[in-house]
Amino acid sequence: MKRKNNSKLRIIPLGGLEKIGMNITVFEYEDSIIVVDCGLAFPEDDMLGIDLVIPDVTYLKNNIEKVKGFIITHGHEDHIGALCYVLKEMNLPIYTTKLTMGIIERKLTEHNLLRSTKRKVVRHGQSINLGQFRIEFIKTNHSIQDASALAIYSPAGIVVHTGDFKVDYTPVFGDAIDLQRFAEIGKKGVLALMSDSTNAERQGFTQSERTVGVTFDRIFAEHSNTRIIIATFASNVDRVQQIINSSYKYGRKVVVEGRSMVNIISVASELGYLDVPDHTLIEVDQLRNYPPEKTTIITTGSQGESMAALSRMAADIHKKISIRPGDTIIFSSNPIPGNEKAVSNVINELSAKGADVIFQDAHVSGHACQEELKLIYSLVKPKYAIPIHGEYRHRKANAALAKSLGIPKENVFIIQSGDVLEMDEGGAGVVDKVHTGEILVDGLGVGDVGNIVLRDRQHLAEDGILIVVMSLEKRTNQLLAGPDIVSRGFVYVRESESLMEEARSVLTEAVEKCLTGRHVDWSKIKLVIRDTMNEFIWKRTKRRPMILPIIMDV
Repeated sequence: MKRKNNSKLRIIPLGGLEKIGMNITVFEYEDSIIVVDCGLAFPEDDMLGIDLVIPDVTYLKNNIEKVKGFIITHGHEDHIGALCYVLKEMNLPIYTTKLTMGIIERKLTEHNLLRSTKRKVVRHGQSINLGQFRIEFIKTNHSIQDASALAIYSPAGIVVHTGDFKVDYTPVFGDAIDLQRFAEIGKKGVLALMSDSTNAERQGFTQSERTVGVTFDRIFAEHSNTRIIIATFASNVDRVQQIINSSYKYGRKVVVEGRSMVNIISVASELGYLDVPDHTLIEVDQLRNYPPEKTTIITTGSQGESMAALSRMAADIHKKISIRPGDTIIFSSNPIPGNEKAVSNVINELSAKGADVIFQDAHVSGHACQEELKLIYSLVKPKYAIPIHGEYRHRKANAALAKSLGIPKENVFIIQSGDVLEMDEGGAGVVDKVHTGEILVDGLGVGDVGNIVLRDRQHLAEDGILIVVMSLEKRTNQLLAGPDIVSRGFVYVRESESLMEEARSVLTEAVEKCLTGRHVDWSKIKLVIRDTMNEFIWKRTKRRPMILPIIMDV
């Protein structure tokens, strides 16, 4: 690609840099924009009632005529989960590998977007041309098949984006990461490397996924006389493959439980990424036809999510499977930061039911540790380093690695969502900031719950609500009925009758005083009710419930 004039490449992350999840990055050169990934994040504890968080893509809407499409690195929710929500607002093509596309197509079907969305499956080693960009897909390893790194060729230079990756020389399925290609691209001269920082604080190498298979074999041999239940991430197809292998070897039938698990396994089997021996998988209803020690259950819920299958089993609300004393339960995952308490609660519930819970050594990470990151830096030899995917501390650790390998301090950029990083051979720097944010999804409502609604929910959750109801005659301003006080989430009325009576008399007095005035304005009456109640309740209980006055005219 010939370099025209002196335009620069702009890299703009719209999400994914302050926390794990919601990954989405814009690459812009002159009149061309490509978007890498479009993920969701799970809500923080203080987001009451929120189901998912998706990125605000105002920047894309404002530049829609430039946007050429979405390039997706792999099929995890934090990289594809927001796609359907964004595609409803802008119809753009999707380019990705076979299994990732299979998982995305499931989602598109659910949202009725399959027919209207242009899709192209790309193989590793292939390139696609979009506007001023050429994007090459490079084979990497991760905890889901078909993960890719991207070499993004622009007139300003090459950027290598690793996606989520690890270096696995002995993967369960398919080939090892294409290190040779990283080296060849490194020889051409790479402008910038954007690399996964999730495990940048951990020394050494991430172990191969196969080591988990060896652990499963050992556990299955030791527990040949109990039912085995294994909780893992739905998307970790290789882990599921190894559980199926061990089950088959020890003559067990396998049940898959949990909607996301069933979905991904059916996509993976259809596309040939999962090899299931005949008559190994059975439906949950057939469990009773086999002795427990001849069955394995693979389930969702390794993160302690309250609605996932394992949590429902632990709480005795699962329709078809209940935990029995002697069951062996394996957690084949690590708690995501923030989920530790939920996971430990589920483990306690399961142990209390007499189950034997195993959570050591049955998991390896899907992300590169320090030695693998050093390997990629050494092969790619980038001029600039941009750590991505991770909280601030993870990216800081990744930045320190880059500096230790000889990349000058001023060439390492720890950027935030919304920063516009401009670069070419001559230099790089953050030149601007664009609008970014979080859009909250609650049930079917997208973006209709904002900070004010969340603040109200917090207020209601902490102090409850008092509703004051009264009837006024419009002409004479006579108080005909009330004021009556209804309490929800504040105090249990039957045990606080004296408090409620007192509140009522204080209110009546204040309202009547207000009504004798010359100009009686209803909004003023409501204000008086609020102020009187707030003051009285605070004095008596040191609480501040929400006060909602309702005046009916007769």
